[in-house]
Amino acid sequence: MHYDIVIVGGGAGGLELAARLGRKLGRQAGKERVLLIDRSSYHIWKPSLHEVAAGTLDVHQEGLSYSILGRSNHFSFLLGELDAFDPVAKRLTLKPILGEGGRVLVDERGVTFTWGVLAIGSGSNLFGTPGAEQAHLLERTEDAEAFHTRLLAAFMKASFSSEKTMSVAIVGGGATGVELSAELIEAHRELLDSIGAEQRFRLDIAIVEAAPRILGGLPEKISDQATVALERKGVRVRTGAKVSAVHADRLATSLGDVPADLIVWAAGVKAAATNTGYGLETNRTNQFVVNDRLETSAPDVWALGDCAGCPWIDKDGGTEGRLIPARAQAAHQQASYLAKTLIARLGQRRVETPFVYRDFGSLVSLGENKGVGALMGGLGGPNFFVEGLIAKWAYISLHLDHHRAILGTPKTVVLALARLLQQRVAGRLKLH
Repeated sequence: MHYDIVIVGGGAGGLELAARLGRKLGRQAGKERVLLIDRSSYHIWKPSLHEVAAGTLDVHQEGLSYSILGRSNHFSFLLGELDAFDPVAKRLTLKPILGEGGRVLVDERGVTFTWGVLAIGSGSNLFGTPGAEQAHLLERTEDAEAFHTRLLAAFMKASFSSEKTMSVAIVGGGATGVELSAELIEAHRELLDSIGAEQRFRLDIAIVEAAPRILGGLPEKISDQATVALERKGVRVRTGAKVSAVHADRLATSLGDVPADLIVWAAGVKAAATNTGYGLETNRTNQFVVNDRLETSAPDVWALGDCAGCPWIDKDGGTEGRLIPARAQAAHQQASYLAKTLIARLGQRRVETPFVYRDFGSLVSLGENKGVGALMGGLGGPNFFVEGLIAKWAYISLHLDHHRAILGTPKTVVLALARLLQQRVAGRLKLH
């Protein structure tokens, strides 16, 4: 198989890039020239994985089929996981697809390209912590679903136990850890409303963060607001506590043990170690080193999103050694930039202007109708802080804006309305 443009990874950036290119090239040319590859058959917006894990978002309703998205946005889709990448020969190899019992359903496949884009995301950084592999991760939809299954089993066990309590420890006080803790509180509250008094149990949640405060990458005011909000919900926020080991039933930290029935690792971001074997320059966190045009060390190969170590150009044109943070808004902006670049290449032109990241601020969801955030961050003026229902609505609007980019405004409105009505009928919490 050969395509002009091959995009590996259907996350926020990769999917938006494929959709933009497909729509620009049109119904016929788009499908012939643009190929999106992903190891999953459906798309979930990664920042919503904590909701899938808690059960407050049903992945079977939220998931969007790549094949259907390809049909409506005029790009081709291929199911597969990257096994080898040769930037010189401009060829990649996909692993075989296996069925039950390891039976090979689809053999190894090769794809050649004229221009390649790597958008394969990143994972968690375990920092070499002993036993950390026992903890649940939230890197993929399968991870979130596996945690949700364990969570429901733990809920069941606690509701019929003599202690009537269960505990969850979350390693990492970044956005994922904070939002997961708030969503678990909401899930527990919904559950208690649906069972009898004799089955009700207490949920203890602890966030363990090695830094002096949670949400360390955001303004201190947001961190303080989030800490207060979580503690009011009953979440124990333990800062300055470095995890030295993970055990099946507890965390060993510098401030003592933290008992837990379930442990989630949400600390640190690191790209896959396999990135170092693709013939491209990588940095110490395995990200592909790219320049200010998102070009890798190989000609005609670009990288975007979490897997790309891209310099952050300030308003004066300097970088000061900073890299663009691993955020969905960065992938969104990079997809828009690369779409223009690749369209120009197809027309035998070049885009000479560099990619400039604009930080529009950060928002953190703290459960139903609550949130905190800073808008307009990094635009030269002071941050505009929002909280409560306004921040929650702004947070939801980010999710809807991603859907609008790949579905269009009319379909996004219909989808949002359908999900709202579904929640009215079936309830907010998924218990199956």
